[in-house]
Order: sequence, then C-alpha cells, then structure tokens
Amino acid sequence: MPAKSFVIIFLLPLFSVVVGHETVQSEEYPLVVSTWPFVEAVRAAWKAVDGGSSAVDAVVEGCSTCEELRCDGTVGPGGSPDENGETTIDALIMDGLTMEVGAVAAMRYVTDGIKAAKLVMRHTEHTLLVGEKASEFAISMGLPGPTNLSSPESMETWTKWKDGRCQPNFRKNVSPANSCGPYSPTHYLQHPGETCSSIGHILTSNSGLPRVGLHSHDTISMAVIDRMGHIAVGTSTNGATFKIPGRVGDGPIVGSSAYAVEEVGACCATGDGDIMMRFLPCYQVVESMRLGMDPKLAANDAIARIAKKFPDFLGAVVALNKKGEHAGACHGWTFKYSVRSPAMKDVEVFTVLP
Repeated sequence: MPAKSFVIIFLLPLFSVVVGHETVQSEEYPLVVSTWPFVEAVRAAWKAVDGGSSAVDAVVEGCSTCEELRCDGTVGPGGSPDENGETTIDALIMDGLTMEVGAVAAMRYVTDGIKAAKLVMRHTEHTLLVGEKASEFAISMGLPGPTNLSSPESMETWTKWKDGRCQPNFRKNVSPANSCGPYSPTHYLQHPGETCSSIGHILTSNSGLPRVGLHSHDTISMAVIDRMGHIAVGTSTNGATFKIPGRVGDGPIVGSSAYAVEEVGACCATGDGDIMMRFLPCYQVVESMRLGMDPKLAANDAIARIAKKFPDFLGAVVALNKKGEHAGACHGWTFKYSVRSPAMKDVEVFTVLP
C-alpha cells in the first residue's frame, strides 16, 4: 500500500507551521514574501507597498531594513568577516516587468547594498558592479561612505578564528606556509617519490568546511507583488564567514538567489551559494512555473536537482506565482520564510521541514 502523506497547519497570530511543502494561497495583492523570519523587514516592505509604493521600491525598503538591523549578522555591515577580517556586501534587485537587474558584489566601504544595486539598475546600462569600483560608483551617486563595514563582533569572530589556526576554511588542495597561509597549490602528482601517507599532512581539505547556516551565511531574499500586480525581487547579504577575499556568492547572481518574471511569478533562495549558483535554482523555479508546475512542485524540483549532485548541501527556495500561491522547499536544514498579505493581520512565518 502506498504511503499516505499528511499536511498539518497550525495557525497562530504570527507563525504558521507548514509540513510537506504544500502550496499556500493568498487571495489578494499586495503580497510580500521573504526568506527567514525577518519579520521587521517584511513589515517595512508591506508598509511601503500597501501604501502604494512600487514592487521595486518596497523590496528596497524591506532589504534596507534588514541591512540596518543587521539581520542575524549575515545581512548588512558588521558581520561575516573574510579571511582578512573584512566585511563586504553582495546585493541584487530585479524588476520582473522590465527584466532590468542591478547588482553589486564584494562591495567595500558602503553599507547600503540594496540601494547600491538599485542605483546600478536605474543609472547604468550594466547589471553587476564589483569590489571597490562598485563602492566608488555608489558613493558618487550619493550613498554614504566610505565606511568601515567591520564591527566589534565581526572582529572578535575573526580573531578567534585566527587563534584557531584559521580552521575551518574554504581552501582545498593547497599547502600553507604556516597555519594561516600564504597558500600554494599542492601538485602532488609531480613528486613520484611521495606516497599518499607522506603528502596527507600538507593537504588542506574542505572536510572541515564551515557549515552554511543561520548566523554563518544567510541571505535576505525578498519578493513583492504590488497593487498593480507588478513583481520585483531583491537580495542582500554579507556572504560566507571566513570566505576567501574576493569571493562572490549567489546573492548578486540573477537567477540564483532570486528571479522574477511579471507574467509568471518569482523565487527567493538562500543557503550554500557556492553550490546553489551552479544550478540557477530560482531561474529553474520560475521557468518550471511558466511550464505549468505549481509552486510546490517547482520548488521541490529545483532543490532535488541540486541534492542529486551534492547530497550534503544546505539550501532552500521559496516559489511564488501570480495567483499569490507560495511554497517552500529545503534540503539539509529546517527552513522558515515570512509572508504578509491583505488577509493577514501581521506577518506569518512558515516552517518547512526537509
């Protein structure tokens, strides 16, 4: 006899528990959906869009709020130091009506990631600006800076990591000159006299890789449908803790961390960006919905494609179609996402089990 599946929903004033990745329908616009229980960010976006702001502007309001609050230490300044102890910002915004995108990556010295991304979209023909040149552009367009993006908390985290011999880290197949580098590639095949046992001690491995998760690397990824039915998405993150300087995650990569198409819907993603960006999961979700999949199936399908190749990855997506139906899917962790619609008195947080 085939196994039966059960769906249980507990409705509370603020939180809803969702088991089984089922699709939840919201009857009216506007609508705000965000990864994680970033309730204040969703409230800010809701206030904007409910007051008549465009989907793009509401996304900026929501993500900016998370940057200002330094949500979980993984959004905005003051968190996720790289190997050198520096915090940098990745952000993206996409207009699902015009398909315009603006993004910044590895941006230094500027706290306003999502606003910088919007400036790229509105005032350039480019899609992505990176590094210190992205900072120069953002400041030239009126954003505050230069600003030190580190905080006492991020520097304390980095100091403890340095004291722990810079372990774990994101390097592999390298030989460090000392416990914290500098590193050079290990060309062990060029030394025929060495055995596997003799070279094992000079190889660093990603077996002790910092686990992606809450308080180590998470993105706010938000989708908004405004009163006109227009849709936009945005993301902001300060990336993976102890990342190699210059690393860019999935946050500013269109189709990976977020994607929106006016006539179809949107997707938001979070998790191990170095793995997830190889699959463009949000592009996959939206295209699956375009072909007729409901949000539940589209989200599950995108996650399954990644898990088939990388069964140990941690990640999640939220799918949202133009009917207002939304669903989440995750792998390797329990995932939560936040929603506000006209039918709700406040933000509701949905829990999706792996």
